Amino acid sequence: MLIRDMKRPPDSTARAGLGVAFALLAIVIAVEVADGAQANFIGLLAAAPFLAAAFASWRDVLAVGGVATAVGVTFAWPDAAGSMTARVINVGGVVIATAIAALVGSVRQRQTERLAEMSKLASVAQQAVLRPIGGQVGSLVVAGRYISATAVADIGGDLYEALDTPFGMRMVIGDVRGKGLDAVRLASTVLGSYRHVAYERDNLLDLVADLDRAVARAVGDEDFVTAAFVEERGGSITIVNCGHPAPLLLRRGEVIPLEPASNSPPLGFKPDACPRIERLEPGDRLLFYTDGLAEARRDGQFFPTAERAWGLVGHGNVSDGLVSLESALVEWVRGRLDDDIALVLMEYVGTSAKPAPVNVPSWELGTPE
Repeated sequence: MLIRDMKRPPDSTARAGLGVAFALLAIVIAVEVADGAQANFIGLLAAAPFLAAAFASWRDVLAVGGVATAVGVTFAWPDAAGSMTARVINVGGVVIATAIAALVGSVRQRQTERLAEMSKLASVAQQAVLRPIGGQVGSLVVAGRYISATAVADIGGDLYEALDTPFGMRMVIGDVRGKGLDAVRLASTVLGSYRHVAYERDNLLDLVADLDRAVARAVGDEDFVTAAFVEERGGSITIVNCGHPAPLLLRRGEVIPLEPASNSPPLGFKPDACPRIERLEPGDRLLFYTDGLAEARRDGQFFPTAERAWGLVGHGNVSDGLVSLESALVEWVRGRLDDDIALVLMEYVGTSAKPAPVNVPSWELGTPE
């Protein structure tokens, strides 16, 4: 690890910390010069290595401490009028402070590297569990986006998947109760089961029942997963909502919440959902999201998702629409989200089947008899 520190160039934060530390040294030098022959302020030099330790590596801290010690000796040596004991204590204090600050800098550096490694592992895990979705799936152009509430890790309990199955385009979006590794583990269970049964079950309600049993086997009595299941066949879309926020249908400038016919408990609590079926028109868009978006607020006011949906995601391509939505949301909450958010935006482009060719007799093509 120390070898890696020697080879790694200092980043902007470390350079800023070193700049502040050397600025303090310059201020102490200026004050001592202005004060005269007596060394009254060299004890303040001990603060410089601690400032460097907050941002820079242990080697940089030692460099700052070495300069501070040299400055202390330079001012303490000619001070014949002052007490020798006091001068030795002041200079010795700078040396001790340098050693302590170097130790602090080393511990902080190891923690920073461990945190960076955890963030990298979390990103790898997210790519394995939560695969990116995009492009055209069946008759729908789909885009997905995951917004993490924390900067140290980009993975949580929110999930989504879109598949082109023999039964049409199928999509799931869900939110696992809780945080941390347990939520990630349950999200992986749900997605793994869904990716299997989505190709096996002709009836969407049978698929939901299979996933409910998978969740019930994997969690405790108080754990659950809210989810919305979507299936598109021949221009009709079926939505089975299990305790999840209602999606929004964007059609010709209007935003229509697709509320379920009746409320249903989430997965893990034996949901008895009633499917909602809508006939789609080319150009229709559907926005699905987890409750992190529904509960995002600023000064007690919730983000006006339905009111701003058309202006944010009703134009351009679906990927750009989600980028616009994320930017507006982050601006609304002033960069502070309380929960992770999964977003899926899809646009119905209609069936792309071409009409079958018609066999025309040769005499109708002008062929001579």
